[in-house]
Amino acid sequence: MDEQKLQQSNQAAQSAPSGQKKSRKVPRFFLRLILFLLAVAVVLGAVAVVVFRDSLNLDSIKRWIHYRTLSISDSGRAESFPYDGDLTDSFAVLDGDLLVCSPNAISLYSGSGTNYVSQPVAMEHPVVDSNGSLAVVYDAGGDELYVLGQRELIWTGEDLTSILSARLNLNGYLTVVTQSSGYRGVVTVYDSTYTPLMSVNISSAFVMDAALSDDGKTLAIITVSQREGVFDSTLSLYAMNTSDSGSFTPDSSLSLGSAVVLDLKHTQDQIWMVSDRGLSVSDHTGTTATADWSSLYLKRYTLAGDGYAVALLGKYRAGSQAQLWVVDSQGQSRTMDIDQQVLSISAAGRYIAVLTGDRLDIYTDTLELYASLDGTQGARNVLLMEDGSAILLTTETASFYIP
Repeated sequence: MDEQKLQQSNQAAQSAPSGQKKSRKVPRFFLRLILFLLAVAVVLGAVAVVVFRDSLNLDSIKRWIHYRTLSISDSGRAESFPYDGDLTDSFAVLDGDLLVCSPNAISLYSGSGTNYVSQPVAMEHPVVDSNGSLAVVYDAGGDELYVLGQRELIWTGEDLTSILSARLNLNGYLTVVTQSSGYRGVVTVYDSTYTPLMSVNISSAFVMDAALSDDGKTLAIITVSQREGVFDSTLSLYAMNTSDSGSFTPDSSLSLGSAVVLDLKHTQDQIWMVSDRGLSVSDHTGTTATADWSSLYLKRYTLAGDGYAVALLGKYRAGSQAQLWVVDSQGQSRTMDIDQQVLSISAAGRYIAVLTGDRLDIYTDTLELYASLDGTQGARNVLLMEDGSAILLTTETASFYIP
């Protein structure tokens, strides 16, 4: 009997490791299965977000988070508040707030009307440029320049004269065009701490505008001159060279003909240029795509969209009949007829806002209607944000619209 018990004990001891191994294999199998299913769910979720982004309406979640403290009516409109200025001033959206630039003051308001910045100034022609999180305000032809961000004044430019243009790239680098004795234009690039990095002195042509690429590697400068008695615009590209400043030679130049460049945007590898005759999108190798609207009258435009430009065009300068053009980086356009007087257009992210006398319509960049607001009488200007919300401006008040 003892020998039998001893044999049973040995058999149990020998079988124990095998049993333990089996007991370990079971949870490992289920763990791997769970991880696999989670990975599949993440992939399917990412695909669903891309394919069904309109129906999922992720921007509504962003709007709810950002504006959850606002008191909003059933129509989606928040209570209006007075602002310091009027409709002749320059406006911009700065990190979800309203930036107002008048000749006498720079003011920043939250959606509820809280005034975060009230900076006295003395400007004749205030102009503002914003990259979303920062804004530069300057007096065109004057000597005042201010940079704002984080709901405060960050930097004031000094020793600047005859400012022609000032632009911020995506990383906060500042490009300023000024006039200087002995030159027809000077372009200075500042880093994000507003330390001068590079200054290009140009004497062969008049500098109209300049912008640094979002990656900070290429400087684009627009100049105008006369060639054989004919007005000529030129796009010149310079590789950033911080080791010296002076009369640099451009790495490449592209003639834009007699078109007058009205606005400029420089992404990481493309320069968007809108003129009265059309849109040109040029990369750093000189390859250019164009959209021609020279047979139409350019009424309004914006380059603020993500990968597209918007233009309101008509056969005649006056009248309500017009077409809304949405042009991509390849020069391909979508168009939509409009038979009402358009007071203002705006673009941000993938959204486009069209304000008429009593209605605000917000479209996607494919010209599909996203949201509408009736009863906007008194509103004469609209500013759009990347999440699809908008700011409506009357002569005295502002209000936020949250679709």
